[in-house]
This record gives sequence, structure tokens and C-alpha cells, in this order.
Amino acid sequence: MKRRMIQISVAAAVTAVLSIAGATAIINRATQGMTYSNVQAIPHRRVGLLLGCGKTLPGGWANPFFSNRVAAAAELYHAAKVDYLLVSGDNHTHAYDEAKDMKNSLVELGVPREKIYCDYAGFRTLDSVVRARDVFEQTRITIISQEFHNRRAIFIARHHGIDAIGFNAVDIDASYSFKTHCREQAAKVSAVFDVYLFRRRPKFLGPKVPIGGVPQKEPV
Repeated sequence: MKRRMIQISVAAAVTAVLSIAGATAIINRATQGMTYSNVQAIPHRRVGLLLGCGKTLPGGWANPFFSNRVAAAAELYHAAKVDYLLVSGDNHTHAYDEAKDMKNSLVELGVPREKIYCDYAGFRTLDSVVRARDVFEQTRITIISQEFHNRRAIFIARHHGIDAIGFNAVDIDASYSFKTHCREQAAKVSAVFDVYLFRRRPKFLGPKVPIGGVPQKEPV
């Protein structure tokens, strides 16, 4: 029995490693050349989609992923590389509202409040990306997050008919973000399965909210 358990454990570990390596290769290949770290180099898009995370960590400390993403979105807006920002995040309780926190932080950085739209049902990356198209009527967007997250989001977007590129927020040193990067490995596998196997949809959709009052037109 003990030998059998060891064999099962080894097989599970090998399967997990191969799944992560395969998903990473698929996503990286599909998104090559689609992310930018230099604000001067990135093309203009009408709308930037800022992907949410908590403003603070469980211990009450400021979350550097949050602050770096917001700073990147503000930089993009002030460089006239986007005209509007769509902030999308989780709002599962009254005390936890990623979209509201991002909007308030952007306003503090000089982004006009009327240029910011909130998506309160961005429970996960797939929801945020697909709702940008199905609710906010955007088919060409710049996604704003750390590069590892941008690549996964762009992969999802492209498979849902969205012309997406990414602007990379400053990443966090791996020694301070070990858990986040471990979760990302599982999220990559989930994203590939969602696209090719499960064909998952957002948890909620809802009425249309065209950004700027009009739906985005396809480029000619």
C-alpha cells in the first residue's frame, strides 16, 4: 500500500509539472510580442482594462501588486495612451471592493473620475476580460497588470475575439510574492482548460454599459 501511494504521488507531481510547463508554453507562445513595459512604445487604445487585486494584504500591509498596477494605469492615461480606464475586480462583500479602491486610488493620482468605469463583477480574470466585451462593449483594449498576469489575460481575451495588448506594471520580487506566483502556475493551467475544454463564461453579465456613452467601433 505504501509503495502504491508513493507511485500515485510521483505520478501526480509529474502530471502537475508537465501541465504547468505545457500551459506556460502555450500562453507565452500565443502572447509573444503583445506586452509592453515602455509607455512610449505601446500603441494607443481607447480603453485600458485594469485587473484588480486587494489593496491590502491579510496582515493589513499595503499590497505592492495593487499600488504598482494603479500607478501603471495612471501612467498610461497621463501619457494619452488610453482615453478611459475600466477597473475590474471582486466586490463580494461591502467591506471588500477592489474596483472602488482602484478608482479612488486613480483619482488620487490625477485621473478624472468621469474617465473611470467600474466593473464590480470581475471575480476572476476570465470574468473581467469577457465582461469588457459583453457588458462594456469593448473589442480592442489594453490590459494592465503585472506581465505574468497580462499574458494570461491576453490569452483569454484573444480566444474570445478581443484584440488585446498588455501594459506591464512593475513586478514584485519573487521572495516577497512566492504565494502569488505559485497560484499563477495553477491559474495558467486553468486558463488553458477554460479556453479549450470547459469553455467557461463569466458568473454574471448584465445590461450594456458602453464606455464613453457609445459602443466601440471596429477599426477600419
